[in-house]
Amino acid sequence: MMRLFVGSWKRLAVQGVAAVLFGVATLVWPSITLWALVVLWGAFAFVDGIAALSAAISDRTLVQRGWVAFSGVTGIAAGVVTLVWPSITAVALLMVIAVWSFLIGGSRIAFAISTRKQLHGTWSIALGGVVLVLLGLVLVVDPGAGALAITWAIGWLSILYGGHELWLASIVRHETRDLTVPTSFGTSSPKRAVG
Repeated sequence: MMRLFVGSWKRLAVQGVAAVLFGVATLVWPSITLWALVVLWGAFAFVDGIAALSAAISDRTLVQRGWVAFSGVTGIAAGVVTLVWPSITAVALLMVIAVWSFLIGGSRIAFAISTRKQLHGTWSIALGGVVLVLLGLVLVVDPGAGALAITWAIGWLSILYGGHELWLASIVRHETRDLTVPTSFGTSSPKRAVG
């Protein structure tokens, strides 16, 4: 059951919504200033990190808290770095985002590979990792591509990542809901787990 490995669908949904909102904000505001981009991305990384770290600490059903905690600490650190350094240069910001993308994306891919025998559907976790690694590559390969091109790349890849998180949240929510069947008395009785 994926819920035991990735955590609550609500956490995934919060992370997905935060990523989509960040991506949309960068796309509808193409002339965004560097300072505004720093604040937006810092807020996104911080919220994403807090959601993951709180799940790692409080979600007692998580089988492997380590990778969720790693994701949380990495997001919080990246968010703090950008928010306490408002005069960060464009290239430095791109490197912070790229490092975050490689760390989180790489850890998701590694997690998916290591749990593929225990968990059905790990490719869906790896897919989110691949999107993040692609974002990191786009930023590292051509950091001088121009502010507008970089903003569009960050925006679209953030929306893809957020959409993936929301899709994963729907899988976990469906899985969780399928484990119980309502009875005529308004309570739930356990249902045989599928697969």
